[in-house]
Amino acid sequence: MIDYLAQNLWTLWAVLAMVCLVLELSSGDFYITCFGIGAVCALVASLFALPFWAQVVIFAVFSVLSIYCIRPHLVHMLDAKGGQRKSNVDAIIGRVGKVTETIKAGDYGRMKLDGDDWKAESDETEDLPVGTKVRIIGRESIIVKVEKA
Repeated sequence: MIDYLAQNLWTLWAVLAMVCLVLELSSGDFYITCFGIGAVCALVASLFALPFWAQVVIFAVFSVLSIYCIRPHLVHMLDAKGGQRKSNVDAIIGRVGKVTETIKAGDYGRMKLDGDDWKAESDETEDLPVGTKVRIIGRESIIVKVEKA
């Protein structure tokens, strides 16, 4: 197996490029994509029978160039509206969910949004019974503030 890889380094670079692209799906920040681009460039170099050390240098150089030249354009295309992407709790503010455990007036309870269960706090003057539709109006730590929808 090692002899095969030593004679066919392009397979090593192809596997590394694929792994980088798959890992990018979980990160979304385009750094790992840049290493995938470097691996593809090293793959091309291996097809020209360049020595392994030269392939590693090409991998490193093209990875760094990708980080500085390609990544900014990819991030800009992802966020075409020009603002920061909202994530985590900030992304659900303004959305409507349902109460799953009565939320006492000015106290805590539970709500469900898109299948996820959240601890919720109410600023309402009356209890919010199970099944009440509520709108998320803010956050404090991991607690969402709600009002009747």
